[in-house]
Amino acid sequence: MLLQSFIQGRWASGSGTPTALRDASTGEVIAGASSRGLDFGGALHYARSVGGPNLRRLTFHERAAILKALARHLSERKDALYQLSYATGATRADAWIDIDGGIGTLFVYASKGMKELPDSHVYVDGPVESLARSGAFLGQHIYVSLHGAAVHINAFNFPVWGMLEKLAPALLAGVPAIVKPATATAYLTERAFRQIIDSGLVPEGALQLICGDVGDLFEHLTCQDVIAFTGSAGTARKLRTHPRVLERSVRFTAETDSLNSCILAPDASAGTPEFELFVREVVREMTVKAGQKCTAIRKAMVPANQSGAVREALRAALAEVVIGNPRDASVSMGPLASLAQRGEVLGQLAKLQRESELVCGRQDELAPVDADGERGAFIVPTLLYCADPASARAVHEIEAFGPVSTVVPYDTLEQAIELARRGEGSLVSSVFSADEAVAAHLVLGLAPWHGRVLVVNRHCAADSTGHGSPLPHLVHGGPGRAGGGEEMGGIRGMLHYMQRTAVQGTPDVLSAVTGCWVRGARELDPLEHPFRKPFGALRIGDTFRSADRLVTVEDIERFAALSGDHFYAHMDEAAARSNPLFGGRVAHGYFLVAAAAGLFVDPPLGPVLANYGIDALRFIQPVRPGDRIRVRLTCKQKSLRIGQGYGEVRWDTQITNQNDETVAQYDVLTMVSERADLRAPEA
Repeated sequence: MLLQSFIQGRWASGSGTPTALRDASTGEVIAGASSRGLDFGGALHYARSVGGPNLRRLTFHERAAILKALARHLSERKDALYQLSYATGATRADAWIDIDGGIGTLFVYASKGMKELPDSHVYVDGPVESLARSGAFLGQHIYVSLHGAAVHINAFNFPVWGMLEKLAPALLAGVPAIVKPATATAYLTERAFRQIIDSGLVPEGALQLICGDVGDLFEHLTCQDVIAFTGSAGTARKLRTHPRVLERSVRFTAETDSLNSCILAPDASAGTPEFELFVREVVREMTVKAGQKCTAIRKAMVPANQSGAVREALRAALAEVVIGNPRDASVSMGPLASLAQRGEVLGQLAKLQRESELVCGRQDELAPVDADGERGAFIVPTLLYCADPASARAVHEIEAFGPVSTVVPYDTLEQAIELARRGEGSLVSSVFSADEAVAAHLVLGLAPWHGRVLVVNRHCAADSTGHGSPLPHLVHGGPGRAGGGEEMGGIRGMLHYMQRTAVQGTPDVLSAVTGCWVRGARELDPLEHPFRKPFGALRIGDTFRSADRLVTVEDIERFAALSGDHFYAHMDEAAARSNPLFGGRVAHGYFLVAAAAGLFVDPPLGPVLANYGIDALRFIQPVRPGDRIRVRLTCKQKSLRIGQGYGEVRWDTQITNQNDETVAQYDVLTMVSERADLRAPEA
C-alpha cells in the first residue's frame, strides 16, 4: 500500500522511491510513503484562501458541532483503526489510549465550545477597561482567528491522538490545518484522516495531510501561520530556528523530550496503599505503549530507606509482564514502533548503565510471544538503580524512549525536588503521598519546572487518570527541555491559534465589535417588554427600566423570617450602627436581588423559559429603610443553542437608588425560546 497525501482537496501520491513502513512485530513491509514533488506552497495558499474563509464563516458553536459530529463518525468506524494499530506495536489497551483518547478529545472540545464560548466569531478576553473618567473611552481585549494555517508535525507514538488533540483546538479557533504525521506510523494516521475526509463534515480546505517529508513547506510560512510540533528536542531546535520562522515571527509551540519524575513521599512506606499505587504506576508507565510516551516515568524517586523495598516490588511486578505480538490476547506489552527506534533506545540504555546498576531486564532473556525477537522491535522492560544521583549526570540528561526507568533514592524532600528539577523542565511529575502538607510542599517545589503535577493517594486513586495521561481539559506541555510550549488546556489551547488584540473606543464601538453590550452603550427602547420577544427578535441593547420600589423595615424583617438570615446588620439597629461599613440597619443583599426580579420579571408564559443563574454579583453600597430602588435590565449577549429550540441570553442588570447611585450589579442568565407563539392561554 502506497500512502497518499491529501493536498489542495485531492489525494495525491509523491514521486520517487517511497520509504518502507514495517509492522513493528514481524518486520513485514505494510506500506510506503513519499511526498516528493507535491506543491507545499500551494497547500499553504489553499489553506489560507479556501479553508480559512470557510471556517471563519462559522461561529464557535457551528465549529463545535462539526467536532462532535466527527467524533461520532470516527467512533462508529474505530474498529478498523484498532486492527491496523496492532502493526504499530500497540496492544488493544495501548490503542484505546491513542484512538478512543483522540476521539474523546474531540468530544471534550465540542462540549467546551458549546458551553464556554459564545455563538459568535469573537472571543472576549477579560473585563472592559475604563480609560477615561467620562466613561466614553474604553478598552477591551479580544481574540480573533488568525488568517493562516496550522502546521501540525506529530510524533510516531500516538498516530491518532497526536493528530486529533492538535486538530480540535485549531478547528474550533477557525484555522485550517496541515497534518504531517511521523512517517513510521503514518499508515494509521492516513486511515483515520481518510475517515474524516470521507465523512464530508469538514469544510473544503480545512484539512490537508502530508505523508512523507515536508519539503519546502517552511519556505512559504507567514506571520499568520502556526507550527505545533511534537518530537525530539533536536528536531524542535532545528525547526524553531528555521530562517523563515525567525524572519516572519511564525508562532511555534513544541512538546519535546522529558525526563519525568514520580516521587514516593516518606509517609508512603511499604505496606501503605500509596506504596502499592506507586509501584503499580511505575510499572504501567514503563509498559504502556512499551514506554514510548513523552509523559512516561523515567525517574522513580524514593526515600533512600525504601529503595530496596521498591526495587524488589518493581522487579516482581515487571516479571509478570508478557511481551510479544500485540494481536495475542495474552500479551501485555508489544514492541517498539520500529527497529530504528529499538536501536536508539538500546544505545541510550547503554549510556545510562554507565552510572546505574541493572535491577532487571536482561535483553538476552527476551522471548516474545508469537513474534520474532530479531525482526520485531522488542525490548525487555528494564529497571535501573542509580545509587548516587547527586553526582550522576546521565539519569538527569538521557531519555531512553522505551520501557526503561531508573530508581533514584533521596534523603530529604528538598533533595527530591532538586533531583526532579535537574531534568531541566518536564511535562509531568507525580507525587504519591497521604500527607497533604508533604504533597503541597512537593507540588509547589516542582511546579516551576513542570507543566503538570499529579498527586495520588488512597482517596483519589480509583478516579485518577494516571501519571502519563494528558487530558484535553488541562495544559499539556512543559518548560525548558520539555519544549516550552502548551497544547490543549481547554479553551486555552484554542487561543494559541488566535490573535489577541486590544480595541479602544466608545462603548458603542466595543459593543459592535464584540457583539456584547457594554455599559454606557446605546440602549434600545423596545415597544414591548424584552421578555416578550423570542430569541431571534431580541436585539443587543434592548433595555427595560422598571418603576421604583420603597424598601421598608417590614420588607427586611419579612425577608429575614422567610430566609432565616438574621445577621445583626439587618436586624439590630444599635449593633449595625457600630459597623463602620453600614452605620445603621440595612437591607439584605439577596433581598435586593429578589426585589429587583419582582420589578423586571414579566410574569405570563412567554419566550423566557428559565433563569439558570447569576454571574458577577456585586453589592456596591448599602440600601437602608426608606430608600427607593429601581432596575435597568439590558440584553447584553445572545448565544443560540443550535438545534435545541432556544438560546442563552445574558442580561446586564443594575439596581440603583433614588439618587441614581448603583447599589448592586450583576448578569442575569436566561434561556429564551426561538418560538414567537409562546403566550399565556386565554382565560
